[in-house]
Amino acid sequence: MIKASRIRESQGDRLFLLGIYIFLIAVLIVVLFPLIFIISSSFSSPQAVVSGKVWLLPVDVTLEGYKAVFRNPQIVTGYMNSFFYAVVGTIVNVALTVMLAYPIAKKTFYGRNVIMVLLVITMMFEGGLIPFYLVVKNLHLLDTRWAMILPGAMAVFQVIIARTFFQTSIPDEIAEAAELDGCSDIRFITSIVLPLSKPILAVLTLMYAVGHWNAYFDALIFLKSPNLFPLQIVLRNILILNTIDPTMVSKVDQMLAQQGLKDLLKYSLIVVASAPVLIIYPFVQKHFVKGVMIGSLKG
Repeated sequence: MIKASRIRESQGDRLFLLGIYIFLIAVLIVVLFPLIFIISSSFSSPQAVVSGKVWLLPVDVTLEGYKAVFRNPQIVTGYMNSFFYAVVGTIVNVALTVMLAYPIAKKTFYGRNVIMVLLVITMMFEGGLIPFYLVVKNLHLLDTRWAMILPGAMAVFQVIIARTFFQTSIPDEIAEAAELDGCSDIRFITSIVLPLSKPILAVLTLMYAVGHWNAYFDALIFLKSPNLFPLQIVLRNILILNTIDPTMVSKVDQMLAQQGLKDLLKYSLIVVASAPVLIIYPFVQKHFVKGVMIGSLKG
């Protein structure tokens, strides 16, 4: 058995590799430090946060910030609304994207090139905010949950990625063999195409879910009722407008009701708002890279 000889690296290559490691470590520190600081501050006492004692580790560990977050009915309602928009919206998005992307990926589908041209045109040109608002208004979607779901029910960029995936990963021979066996189109999609498309489905799910979870501008324009506001609007009210529900403040210790409580709530709310995305990503990571690479634009 012949052992493969290891290629010896030159001194210049080693120095270059060392420089890359140092650069990546520096980037990692720059990215992780704000996250660690926010998490540590959310578990620290208000006095430590206000006085600037928190750096990497929590100081005077406490859960009062998270207790105050979930005592606020507006925050809980916003959290549940964001969860509803993310789940229902993602299901609608992925279903419509697959329903459009798969037919135009087939060479036998008549008019698929015309449809692709029309889709690309919508990426380059748009009517603007006012016509968009008027369309939503005329459809009687203002101040309803559907205003956060239907206007953006399908993204052209995701359709293109899914179409490319279907073209490169689902051979036409499989469809022909299934057709000879008497398999219908719907049965073929549900039993063969979707099980083979887990990578691209994971990509679409993550893209759409993150978009819905971070949705802010549409809610600011289309929603008026506070009971429909997503979490990002509540987060805006606390972080930017610096407004806190007085009923919540009166239920916690008087010391936390001052500036320390406001700062503590900010950090705790940021962690609570970011947690779902951070939790879901590891479960789709193994499919995410593969789906993006296969579904990337190849002309």
